[in-house]
Amino acid sequence: MEKKPTETKKAEKAAPEKKKGGMLALVLIRGLTGTKTEIRATLDTLRIRKKHVCVVVEDNPSYRASALKCKDYITFGEINEETYKQLVEKRGEKQPDGKLKKFFCLHPPRGGFERKGIKKPFIKGGALGYRGDKINALIKKML
Repeated sequence: MEKKPTETKKAEKAAPEKKKGGMLALVLIRGLTGTKTEIRATLDTLRIRKKHVCVVVEDNPSYRASALKCKDYITFGEINEETYKQLVEKRGEKQPDGKLKKFFCLHPPRGGFERKGIKKPFIKGGALGYRGDKINALIKKML
């Protein structure tokens, strides 16, 4: 089945531009009480089960789609190598077999979230949704 031109345009607008070979950082901002089962299941597959937990995943269309589905509860963006190294160094926990855990528990951000709080999208002055490379500043505030 071929996609209609309107469906393709909608998908391109909804999904932010992808950089090749990058990593995507996802941080849960709001609690999970009262969330829909479908969204909670998506967050479980992403290994995000608590507030202020960060997960770093490969930047590909399937993870982008999952992030967009949960955009009302998480914030996400492209993480750079320097921030990732700091994250592993300060917050990386090892499992008993010596492997690094797939998630990072963070503190609430020093200085708080953005001005309009955790119920508004980032583009409107809040903390939720896609924030591009500005995720690096948020993660550094939360280390």
